[in-house]
Amino acid sequence: MTTRRDALKHTGLLALLVGCGAITAQQALAAEAPGFDAKTIDAALAALGGKPVESKDITITSPDIAENGAVVPIAVTSTLPKTEAIYIIVEKNPFPLTAAFTIPDGTEPYVATRAKMGESSKVYAVVKADGKLYATSKETKVTLGGCGG
Repeated sequence: MTTRRDALKHTGLLALLVGCGAITAQQALAAEAPGFDAKTIDAALAALGGKPVESKDITITSPDIAENGAVVPIAVTSTLPKTEAIYIIVEKNPFPLTAAFTIPDGTEPYVATRAKMGESSKVYAVVKADGKLYATSKETKVTLGGCGG
């Protein structure tokens, strides 16, 4: 339960970050990215720009067996030139598009996060580079579900 005090602290922190130039107003408002409301992988990929091509230039790191599906560590690295964005999709989640990261020019194309996985499934790393989509995948088994189990 969020209290009024917590809400004021978070709002003040966001205002401070925007005022200092650490984040943009658009980032602070958390503009909804396309695809997060998609209920299938195909719908999520359509929102991102189409079907990706398989690529060996993307490395996805996740455990072979995750003991707790509520906190599955996932990292993605791209060696594709002109990487613009990295997306993480979990095949059997109710809403497959799990994370979206914009990669600014001159930044190393590497991201790491923790995701909820309701059950064992493939984890896809989709990279947008030079206007095109590329992908790779890895199977991750979950012993204790995170999305409802």
